[in-house]
Amino acid sequence: MCGWRSPPAHNGVQLWLHLSFAIWFNAWWFSWISHRTASGKAWQITKDLLVILLADVLEALTGIRPANAAIEIPAAEIDSRQAVPGCLFVALPGEHHDGHDFVAEAFESGARVALVKRDLRGQFNTIDLRQTPSQEELEKKLSELDGSFCLLVDEPLTALQEAARFWRKKLPVEVIGITGSVGKSTTKEVVAEVLSQRYVTLKNKGNLNNEIGLPLTMLSLTEQHERAVLEMGFYIPGEINFLCDLASPHIGVVTNIGTVHASRAGSQEDIARGKAELVEALPEDGHAILNYDDLLVRAMASNTKAHVFFYGMDSSIDLWADNVESLGLEGIRFLLHYRQQVNRPAEVLQLRVPLIGRHSVQTALRAAAVGLVDGLTWQEIVSGLRSASTELSLMAVRTENGALILDDTYNASPESMLAALNLLHDLEGRRVAVLGDMLELGQYERHGHQMVGIRAAEVVDELITLGERAKIIAEAALDAGLPAEKITILESAEQVIQYLQPNLNSGDIVLVKGSNLMRMDRIVSALEYPV
Repeated sequence: MCGWRSPPAHNGVQLWLHLSFAIWFNAWWFSWISHRTASGKAWQITKDLLVILLADVLEALTGIRPANAAIEIPAAEIDSRQAVPGCLFVALPGEHHDGHDFVAEAFESGARVALVKRDLRGQFNTIDLRQTPSQEELEKKLSELDGSFCLLVDEPLTALQEAARFWRKKLPVEVIGITGSVGKSTTKEVVAEVLSQRYVTLKNKGNLNNEIGLPLTMLSLTEQHERAVLEMGFYIPGEINFLCDLASPHIGVVTNIGTVHASRAGSQEDIARGKAELVEALPEDGHAILNYDDLLVRAMASNTKAHVFFYGMDSSIDLWADNVESLGLEGIRFLLHYRQQVNRPAEVLQLRVPLIGRHSVQTALRAAAVGLVDGLTWQEIVSGLRSASTELSLMAVRTENGALILDDTYNASPESMLAALNLLHDLEGRRVAVLGDMLELGQYERHGHQMVGIRAAEVVDELITLGERAKIIAEAALDAGLPAEKITILESAEQVIQYLQPNLNSGDIVLVKGSNLMRMDRIVSALEYPV
């Protein structure tokens, strides 16, 4: 017989112990589920969650906090197509379009407020903030509004940045800033995965890493977030310094110094000075995580007052790796060494992680370093590394006839091209490389393409180039010994597609890579077998 039965009688001590345990357990459970992330690790409590309010935006822009502006702003957007109910739409002028022309579309999608510099009072309810109103005037105007409205400011971008700076200062979140020439986005993703094993973690979406994207990301912060992993891009001196002023990072990671964007930034030394602005901005109790294998990054140790933590392949530093083995598209395996104190034996772990290519060991080291200085256990760090996506920057897709395409079309620099060719070298099959122009290399343009051509000659069975600059790759590969009949120079993506379609066979491995503006993703889309 089964069913509900009365519990046995308890004496006073037993009852007290049961009640005490119940109270403790309920408190612990509520704390735990409130603490964990929403990324699949556990549940989260969102009741009474502190998110940015219209009152915060107005206080940031005017110094006045209206009593009747307790309206939640769930997100900030610059693209009216991405507008969500209640969001803040920021009308920015673009190269081809002006955001002011899409305010109506944003409001139709549910945006509550728009930051504008064009006077649209004839079309929409508007509060003019160009001259600071009194609190009474501001509250009166707000009380008269119904539905969506505009805030008229001198510069919407500046207003967005001021709102982000104000909001960041209100929150106790610790920020991890990441910069470098190559590997920023992948590092951001893996660092966030590691930190999310313990902390509720926010990260930039995509490559929102500049003076527009970073404040958009920061306005997504809530009181619940404990860590924010923010990629910081660089084009001109002072840019990263400005981003650090907005975000106030406590930990800074520098990946490497390459030649990408040299056409705008200048020499590698100029690029290094720009990237060093991150470590210069760190506080004394912060941590600068630096690539010891890159001499220009290593030298940044003298640019910071924060604690310096070196990672790389040298056994004299804090965290290093050796015995790195490529497992092809399955990831990499390596030994990880961590020395907590000088003259003390290092801890050693053998790891297998789903990051593709030998160069990815550097990404794993960076993420582990952040976890270590932030107090995570090895169990948490390893769990995060093993959870990292294998499709962070490179995707493997099949063609209809069974060839494998390595889609690495997001962007290209000499350093990332060489890393991709090294991965191709580690895979078995007929190796074909479709390589396009690398842009914005400035004075390093010819040398960078030549380096790629020399390595291609050592790796590929067939080389196809696309673009005027990529002809240098073909020339260098020919000079390095790749037979002329194995080199094809083409002028358009359509020509590449027409050439490849009848010439690919099962077992072939095709690397497709070039700068974003080359639109080499069209090649992958045309060849990929539809699922």
